[in-house]
Amino acid sequence: MHLLAVLEYDGTDFQGFQSQKKGRTVQDELERTLREFLPQSERRAGRVKIVGGGRTDAGVHAYGQTATFDLDWTRDLETFRRAWNAKLPTDIFVRRVSKVPADFSARYSASSRVYQYRVWNQPERSVFHCRYAYWVAEPLDVSAMQAAAEHLLGKKDFAAFGSAPDGGSTVRDVTRVELHRDAGEIIFTLEANAFLYRMVRRIVGTLLLVGRGIISSQNIEDVIQRKRRAGFSVPPHGLTLMEIKYE
Repeated sequence: MHLLAVLEYDGTDFQGFQSQKKGRTVQDELERTLREFLPQSERRAGRVKIVGGGRTDAGVHAYGQTATFDLDWTRDLETFRRAWNAKLPTDIFVRRVSKVPADFSARYSASSRVYQYRVWNQPERSVFHCRYAYWVAEPLDVSAMQAAAEHLLGKKDFAAFGSAPDGGSTVRDVTRVELHRDAGEIIFTLEANAFLYRMVRRIVGTLLLVGRGIISSQNIEDVIQRKRRAGFSVPPHGLTLMEIKYE
């Protein structure tokens, strides 16, 4: 049975989603627990291979990460989901599991991905926000940042903001860059067909320069054309993969 799982996780204690030689990863935890569903005779030799919809970096969280895999299962999928969650560590939770066509891929079948970055914009830090939001004490001009964000929309070369994981094209199609203030937080929402390595974090870092008044909203075009350097890459703990969309 070819299955699609939608899951959430707290990325604080992970070295990212994708399996690595060293360090704890989400993929390793998913595959380790899925092996427990194999028959006893196959557990040592058997391996369940997960394909993730997004390669979140170390410290990045997810609310709508996806994963596809094959598994023999004869009972209903809700029973499987509950049993899987019982085996997973507390910083990973499977929200949904559904059957999909054999050629469906969590990664390659995706039409777009949605990320959010949270900034705690108050004079003093907050114990209850510091794990999931980046603290910026000085006031930020949200209107100026939103005006700058409009320059990022469309199909463009975003090499100024990141690199392609496989060394390929750095052209991406960005369909949404929105900002809004929610109490003490400023929330950045970005959607694109795909993102470069650290692209979201460097876009947010550049927009924060606009919010501080260090550069103008018009300077974003210079950054895109690589006539001016992009802002710094903001810390990973404020970033969450919210959703992966499929046609």
